[in-house]
Amino acid sequence: MEGTAQRMNQPLVSIVMLAWNRKDDVRESLTRIRQIDYQNLEVIVVDNASTDGTQDMVETEFPETRLLRMFKNIGIEAYNIGFENAKGEYLVIIDDDSFPAPYAIRRMVERFEADPQLGVLAFDVRNYYNYDDIKNELKNADINTETAAIANDYLMSFNGAGVGVRRDLFKKIGYYPEEFFLYNNEMDCAFKIWDAGYRIEFHADLVSYHKFSPKNRASWRAPFFYTRNAFWLAWKHYPADMALKITMKLVYDCFYYSMEQNTFVYIKAMWAAFREVGKLRGKRKAVQRHVAENLRVPFNLSFTFFR
Repeated sequence: MEGTAQRMNQPLVSIVMLAWNRKDDVRESLTRIRQIDYQNLEVIVVDNASTDGTQDMVETEFPETRLLRMFKNIGIEAYNIGFENAKGEYLVIIDDDSFPAPYAIRRMVERFEADPQLGVLAFDVRNYYNYDDIKNELKNADINTETAAIANDYLMSFNGAGVGVRRDLFKKIGYYPEEFFLYNNEMDCAFKIWDAGYRIEFHADLVSYHKFSPKNRASWRAPFFYTRNAFWLAWKHYPADMALKITMKLVYDCFYYSMEQNTFVYIKAMWAAFREVGKLRGKRKAVQRHVAENLRVPFNLSFTFFR
């Protein structure tokens, strides 16, 4: 009875995970989610057509979890299907190898409830491999203690391995950009959230854990999609003069870093950005200039993968 009463007094929170061929990581994340100290939770796993038994594992071992099966790997668009099916007032977004700390969601809800203009709460996404060393350090932290990292000279985005979002706001801005497929989707949303008059804040006591790879694995997917989507960020969100300047810089960087790092992936990504520009039809909306000038966008990240 006490648990039921507590749930009735708490806003529903929907945890949405996107999974693809990481059965063991999904199992561990869902096991950790069972330890969260917030009662009114809905857990949704959207599986992008895994072939490693992830779907059967979730259904068998975690019957309380709602599983949404995709017919093929459709990238981050699958997240949007999870968001649209979620019933919670607030969303918590995680990867298939990340999970919130036990106390993070309760604190997240308290902050959202206290500030209607707070649109996104970015979690402190920490390395899972240090989990045993730091998992208890914030257990007894005072919710009234100021933990926000407030920047006076720039606007911030968020990390999709641990973030809380108002569902009605996320629906209003259209969720993640399905045309991106992978990467830079959080930054795309950040433009729209700040432009809509809401804030994104980072709080150090809202913790999630993510399995950062102990090895730096070079792959074509990350540099390709980061680079292609960097062009699309500029074309979708910046005022025309800023978009032109960024485009020229990106074109130069694609050629320069292709020669520096002896790879064609950046040029292929640039070509794909221009060739597939039709995917952006009807999606350009330049943000207010103060947002474009102050939102910190790491365009140079695209060119660091083969160094």
